[in-house]
Amino acid sequence: MGTRHLHNKSKLYDEFAKLVDAGPTGLSLALRALYHPEAQWRGSHPLNELNGIDAIEDRVWLPLLAAFPDVERRDDILVGGRYQGRDYVASIGHYCGTFCNNWLSIPSTGKMISIRYGEIHQVEEGRIVQSTCLWDILDVMRQAGFWPLAPSLGTEGRWPGPLTADGIRLEDSDEFESRASIEQTLAMHRSLGDYDDVNATGRDGLLTMSQKAYWHPRMMWYGPSGIGTTRGIQGFVDDHQLPFRRAFPNRKGGSQWDTIEDKRQALGGGHFIQIGDGPYSVTSGWPSVYARHTGGDFLGIGPTGREVTMRVMDFYLHHEGLIRENWVPIDILDLLLQMGVDVFDRMQPFFDRGAIR
Repeated sequence: MGTRHLHNKSKLYDEFAKLVDAGPTGLSLALRALYHPEAQWRGSHPLNELNGIDAIEDRVWLPLLAAFPDVERRDDILVGGRYQGRDYVASIGHYCGTFCNNWLSIPSTGKMISIRYGEIHQVEEGRIVQSTCLWDILDVMRQAGFWPLAPSLGTEGRWPGPLTADGIRLEDSDEFESRASIEQTLAMHRSLGDYDDVNATGRDGLLTMSQKAYWHPRMMWYGPSGIGTTRGIQGFVDDHQLPFRRAFPNRKGGSQWDTIEDKRQALGGGHFIQIGDGPYSVTSGWPSVYARHTGGDFLGIGPTGREVTMRVMDFYLHHEGLIRENWVPIDILDLLLQMGVDVFDRMQPFFDRGAIR
C-alpha cells in the first residue's frame, strides 16, 4: 500500500492517544497537531456536522473530557487506504473512562463506560481535513441505566476485536489481498442490492439467497445498540435483516444511488470510502442508505411512511476466503429522529430524575 498510508496510520494512532491524554489544558495544542484548522467533523446525533477546529474542540472534545476525565482510546481495528484520490484512516474501538459528569444531558454514573466508535478520517499532508465519527450514544444511555426503545433482538454489549487479533495494521499490506478484500465486500453488497424484498419469500429467501456464498459459517455481525450482535447467517437474518428489510423494502445503498440521482444530488448520498487493507475492508457513506419506512416493526416503531437516510459504516474481516466478521456502526438516534422519535426529548424527564437503580 505504500509508505504514505503507513505514515498516516501511525501518526493518527499516536496522535489520538495523545489527544485523549492531553486533558482540557493541553487539548487545543493536541488538536492542532492532528487537524487542519478548517477541518470538517461529522458525527452521530446530536453532535452532527461541525466546521473548524474551534467548533470541534468546543462541541466534541471539551465536553467528552469533562464527562470522562480519565478517558482512554482503545483501537481494535486501524486500517488505511485510498479511494477516488483521497487518503483515509479508519478505526473501530472504544473510548473507556469513568463517567464522572453528565454528557449530552445523559446523567453520569460514577462508573466505567465504554463509548463504541467507528471513525473514518480523511488525511491530507499529514493532517485530518474531514472526520466522520459514528459514536454509539444510545449505548451510553443503555450503560447509564436508561432504555428508550423496544428490547433489542440481538445481544447488547461491548464489541470484541477481530478473531485474528491483527486489526492494528501498522505495516504494509499485500496489494492483491487488499484488492480482493474490498472486491469481495462489494460483490456481497451487490447480492444484497439485487434481492427484491417486495416479491421475496421472507425468512427462507434471505437464508438461501446469494449472500450466503460470501459469509463464513461462523460469521459474526456486530450491530449498534438497538439492534445488537448476531451469530451466523440465521442470527443475522432473524435479528437484523428480516425486520430491517420489512421496514425498509428495496432501500438504496452503495452503488444503487446511481439509480436515484435526484436523491444523490439533494442528499449527497453514496459511499465516500471503499478501501481494503490486507484482510480488512471498509465502506461508508454520509448518508449510506436512502429508504422509505413503510413496514414492519423495526426498533419497535410501526410504519411511518417517511423518507429516511442512514449514516452507516461497515468494517469487515475476511478470513478463510469468506467474510468472517462485520462491525456496523449506525447512527440509530439520527434514524429514529427521522422516523418521528426524538430520543433525547423522550428521555429528558428520566434524565432529569436520574437513573433508577
